[in-house]
Parts: sequence; structure tokens; C-alpha cells
Amino acid sequence: MHTVKSACHSSGISSSSPASKAWPRARRGCIVLAAKSPSRTDALRKLLKGPQILKGPCCHDGLSARLIERAGFDFAFMSGFCTAGAKLGAPDTGLLSYAEMVDTGRYVHEATKRIPIIGDGDTGYGNAMNVKRTVRGYAAAGFAGILIEDQAWPKSCGHVRGKRVVSREEAVSRIRAAADARDEGADILILARSDARQAESLDEALARAAAFADAGADMLFIDALASKEEMLAFTQLGGAAAGLPKMANMLEGGGKTPILPPEELQAMGFKLVAYPLSLLGVSIRAMERALVGLKAGQVPDVRDTGTFVDMQMAVGFPEYYEEEARYAISTPSSGTSSAAAAANSKPDSSSSAPYVSGFGPGAAAAATAGASTAAAATAAAATGDSSSSSSNQQQQEEEAPRGPVVEADEVVPPEGSSTFGSTTGSTTGSTSVTRQYSSEQERQSRWDAFRRSKFFRVVIKDKRTGVVKLETRIPAGFIGGMTALIPQVAGVNFEEMVEAAMGESLDLSKPLLDYESGNDVITVFLE
Repeated sequence: MHTVKSACHSSGISSSSPASKAWPRARRGCIVLAAKSPSRTDALRKLLKGPQILKGPCCHDGLSARLIERAGFDFAFMSGFCTAGAKLGAPDTGLLSYAEMVDTGRYVHEATKRIPIIGDGDTGYGNAMNVKRTVRGYAAAGFAGILIEDQAWPKSCGHVRGKRVVSREEAVSRIRAAADARDEGADILILARSDARQAESLDEALARAAAFADAGADMLFIDALASKEEMLAFTQLGGAAAGLPKMANMLEGGGKTPILPPEELQAMGFKLVAYPLSLLGVSIRAMERALVGLKAGQVPDVRDTGTFVDMQMAVGFPEYYEEEARYAISTPSSGTSSAAAAANSKPDSSSSAPYVSGFGPGAAAAATAGASTAAAATAAAATGDSSSSSSNQQQQEEEAPRGPVVEADEVVPPEGSSTFGSTTGSTTGSTSVTRQYSSEQERQSRWDAFRRSKFFRVVIKDKRTGVVKLETRIPAGFIGGMTALIPQVAGVNFEEMVEAAMGESLDLSKPLLDYESGNDVITVFLE
């Protein structure tokens, strides 16, 4: 656990308390110090010391970086080739500016949580002083590493014609400036790259890599090595270069370097392997196929696109709604607009009542009654005097006569229901179903188990044609955001419905919810 330490100079007293406690109030003469959380650069350093080769696909925007992290990769590399192609629709020939790369880096950092990302810093965008500013800017954007290369400006992709490199002296000066920026406080690792193999010779590329190690680089990379023998010559460099991690570049689709499996690369002595074009390449092909179909009037198959819910999950809607709920307020922000929104949230009265497995239409009504009642109350409150409505309501409640409290000798659940090890009761008219637990701990335990193990399978069909418009499975952990993920079920209280239907004898072959809304037939199964 991190600790928060405070040193009071006036008295010379020091103390510590768990960081999870409330932050202490500031006091005169006291300095509060908090232990720093590990950065992504720290995470990359730790990975580089581990036993396994690190695999890193290349990203070009926030979504691609998010998907790489979600897939569980060790690191990601933000490629200049891919970023220029995706952002500008242009080749990697030096057209993309420092500012555009840093902006993209910020988006990539914000879209991810922990994965270390190495950014393509190209030539550093100028002389040694420009290199230092570039390194500091990339570190501030959140990159864990930055690549600096020895090409002349304007630069070019390492596997195409027309490459030129600066002198070895100038190349080493760039790496020394980058290392100095790191040592002066930029929390970032330096990946030094040479393009001299294709521009000049293998021997020159090897000599530059060795010189980069002496200049303070953290990692080394020679691009466009043309054979296994050349790759081995690189990994077997001596001196300061011997102890530095080396990166291989597996250029998909026909680059100059042989495509080798990670296990073989690791055996050769490589510590990192980048896959620069996989995501951009498959995206280009998928978009071209979709456009051909759309031009012919054919919408892409859901097996190719995924469902709308899949897309929402990919871009982070569930996490957004979960975090948003932390800041929810219990009262409407404004009378008129809140009343209108509440009224609009009522279920469509023209649609048939939903069917809930084991409980029939009455229990399903309980699922939507809460939303409808709240909407009506909000609308009524909005039409009254906002300054006195709260006190008037309290006075009416205090003055209203109360009937005697009647406790039932026995609660008989509706036919077909199950108790799930507890007592199930319903109010008059079967408009509400409440499950009783022996303790709050038992209730929380059962709900936690439910969220971890269950899924909602949602099927939406066109009532007229029977065509399935949507079929998807949503983890039960997202129960609080169901109506946000699938607007067609707005107004349904899933938590109350599940409380009613949950039980050991629940028939999972029957739908949990089955009703019509407009032109849609909506069926929800619990799996």
C-alpha cells in the first residue's frame, strides 16, 4: 500500500498514514509527500528485464491502441507510417508534423490505461535542440519510449527507395541529445534506430548501433535487415550494445526483413518485436470490401461488423456509464427539461406488456413501474412551485392518515416462481416483487456471483418480417447500463426483474423478457 507522509518543520514531527484515508488538511509548515505510482515507462523497464520477448502491434489512433491493450499485448508502437496513412491519407515521407504526432500520442494515452506505448519520433524534427524538445514533448504526452532515427530530412519509410542518412557524427549527436533530455527529467526510454543498412551498408549500420549504445540509448533497432545472418550480426554486437534490448521489425506484406516467429527471434537475441502494418492493413481491406458491398446496396454482414453493442463496448461505453454513475445526482437539474425527459422515458403504452419468465406480465410491470412512477412524479413536481414543493410534500406525508400495518402469516409466490433460497413477496396487484435475504452480505454475495457468471442474450426482430436486427450477448456485469447499450429496452428495470426471476429452479430455456415495442419484438434470455 502506498503511504502518505507529512513532515512538520515547525515541530520536527513526522507521521504516516495509509493513502486510502482522507487527505490531511494543509497545515502551515507541513510538507505532504505521496509515494509516486509506477509510470508506463517503469512498466516498460520492468518488461524489458523479464525473460520473454515483447510483442507489440502498431497503433495509429486511440481506438487501435485501445484494442491492442484489450487483446493483452505487452506494448504498442505508434508508427509514423500508420499515423500518416490514417490521419492524413498520405505516405510516410515526412509530411506529418511533430505537433500532429504529439496530439495523436495524447489521444492514444487517454484511450488506454496501462500499456506502455513507444512513439515514432522520426528524426527528432530538426537539430539536437529540436530532438531534446521532441523527447520532452513525447514524454509529456504519455509515451513510455521514443524512437529517434538517423535519416536525413525529409525522411522516408525504411523499406522503400530514396532513403538517405545523415553522417554518423550527426546521428550520434541526436541520440546524445535524446539521452540528455531523458536524464534531465523526461520519463521516457530512448529507442535508437539506424537506416544505414539500406542507405549505405550493414557494417555502417552495425557501427552506428554500437555508437548509439555508447551515446546513452536504452534500446537499439536497425531497420530493413535483409537476412537471418544480418539479424544475428546485430544481436551479437559487443561492448555497450551487448547489454541493450534490441528490436526486430516484422513488416507484413513483403518487407526486406524475413518474417520469423517470436520464439525464433527470441532465440536469436531480440527482446522486442514490432508488427507495424497488421491493423492498418486489415482495416484497409475490410473498408474496401464494405464499400464495394455498399455501392451495390448491400450492408456488411454482422459477422464482419459486429453488432452495435459490440461497437459500443469496443469504444468504452460500458466503462463510461459505470464511471458516470459515480457522479449521478438524485435530483433533477432543472424542472422543465427534467420533466420532459422523464415523461419521454415512459414505456410505449401501445406496446404489449413484457413477459418475465416465471412471473408473467405482472412481474414484468414491476420492472418498468419504477421508471414510469418516477417520470410522473418528476413531471408533477416540475409544474408546481419549486420553492415550496419539498416542504409541502413533507407536510402532506406527515398529515396523511396511516392504515394499520398488516404482516402476512405466509407469503405464497406466484405459480412458476422460485425462491432462490429466500422468501419472495409481491405487493397488491403484482406490480412489485421484492426478494428477502437473511443479510445484506448474502444479497451482495449472490449479486456478485450473478454478475461474474451470467450473460444477457438480447434478440431484436422486426415484427413484420421476422428478420433479426440485433443478436448479442452482454455480460451481466453491465446490467446497470443495459438501457444505454440497447435503447430499445429503455424503461425496463433489469435489476428488479432479475431479483424477481433469480432462483435455483429458473428455467433458462425460457426468455427473461419478451415483448413488442413499435415494430420490434424484443426477447432477452439469461444465460
